Amino acid sequence: MSIAGIDYSLKSPAICIFMGNSRAEFKFSNCLFFYLTDVKKNARSFGKNITGELFSSYNEECERYDSISEWACDKVVGCNQVALEGYAYNAKGRVFHIAENTGILKYKMFQRGVPLDVVEPTRVKKFASDKGNASKQDMYDAFLKETKVDLKTIMQPEKKDVDNPVTDIVDAYYICKFLHTRLVS
Repeated sequence: MSIAGIDYSLKSPAICIFMGNSRAEFKFSNCLFFYLTDVKKNARSFGKNITGELFSSYNEECERYDSISEWACDKVVGCNQVALEGYAYNAKGRVFHIAENTGILKYKMFQRGVPLDVVEPTRVKKFASDKGNASKQDMYDAFLKETKVDLKTIMQPEKKDVDNPVTDIVDAYYICKFLHTRLVS
């Protein structure tokens, strides 16, 4: 069984792909992680299972959305099921751009016959940290406690606070784990 969790965004989308059978324990080491970044030093591999890639260049927003969605679709080829984090109800800023970008991904997944579940952000946060309104730091703390993998130290030792792509990898991990838990229950 191969399943994926996608933390989809305009600036730092991340994907977690669980590789194992339905009875396999969901662990960090059984997952592959991919993310896009516009920071050159973050566009590299970290360990055996985390790969960062630079965004493709684009001239207009639709080209950007197409590029991001193609990247995501290419990563989840062969997955039996994919979960995508739904829209945050209190989102601010470029909400229409986010919706357009996500709509293109959903359409491409539909066209390719990829089974897609949309999971509310509050459910993922509650699943990970027992708090439906968990902060990025709360999510990271839950991830660190569970996995014992200190992504911040590995990927961003110079930063004081957790930031993308670390927070996006953590979110993708819990989206994928949430899906795994639902499928094996």
